[in-house]
Amino acid sequence: MTNAKLGDALRVLGLDGAAARVYLALLDVAPAPLGAVAAATGLDGAELDAAYGALVDAGLASAAKDGGDVVAPVPPAAGLEILARHRAAEVEESRIAVGGAFDSFRRQRLAAYNDDLVEVVTGDAIGPRMRQAWASAREQIRQFESPPYFPLSSATDDSLATLARGVRQRVVYSRDSLEHPGHLRDVIEPCVQAGEQARTLPSVPVKLVIIDEAYALVSLSIEQADVHNTMLVVQPCGLLSALVALFELSWQSAVPFPGRAARPGGLPPADRRLLWLLAGGAGDDVIARELGVSRRTFFRRLQILMARAGAANRFQLALQAQRSGWL
Repeated sequence: MTNAKLGDALRVLGLDGAAARVYLALLDVAPAPLGAVAAATGLDGAELDAAYGALVDAGLASAAKDGGDVVAPVPPAAGLEILARHRAAEVEESRIAVGGAFDSFRRQRLAAYNDDLVEVVTGDAIGPRMRQAWASAREQIRQFESPPYFPLSSATDDSLATLARGVRQRVVYSRDSLEHPGHLRDVIEPCVQAGEQARTLPSVPVKLVIIDEAYALVSLSIEQADVHNTMLVVQPCGLLSALVALFELSWQSAVPFPGRAARPGGLPPADRRLLWLLAGGAGDDVIARELGVSRRTFFRRLQILMARAGAANRFQLALQAQRSGWL
């Protein structure tokens, strides 16, 4: 270890610069008279006595002989333990003091402080803020997903890039998401195949994105008008905790969506998509539209799958598809 690093370590333990210089000199010249230490450090008189006394009090140095002028460092284990405990106590006192001061500030200026907990983003500012959110994620993104959708052409690419960085992504899709034209093929399937963990519910309570434990984006959309022009950014507070709890509760009750671990089992992509839509609760007309076929062709494919699985109805088909690794 260099002298600079050792000096920094001693200062971290609570010894001042003068005491650190004396200790370094002791390691170089001891056992030696205090005069030799003074010459090595450039300290003398009261300053030298105070620095050396601090080392003795810390259990790092002592006279080599009782009453003698020759001094030397001593094994530091006991002294370092004492210093470490003192520093830990000081840090704890500081933590309590700073925390108490902030709590006092929050009580006295609660109204003003709360103004910063929820930010309103509108119009053209929504797109850049959403992209920034995906780019800032480090560990996990949790999302409720449903129409209407903000017209952000790069949304799927941003999600795929986030998955590629190793960020865990859990999404609960509403049935409307599955039934939205082209959304399953162009958005959901690519993300699921890239590693997204997806589940479905008949509906989700709110359009929501939670970035790590840092903040949440909440859409104030008007579904009837297909408008998505206002978004809330919620910072850490009781509301954010409630949104996290809401997501986790919904996640537990949602139906798992097939992931990239599912085995294709020899099924064509169109048949796998058919089963995915069935599992998500999509209606017959929607499934036929997503497959690009007529209702008659859809029912024929469904009957073929049921026969292949040995299922008498759609419920049995779902069970057999799960067992066969089709879902």
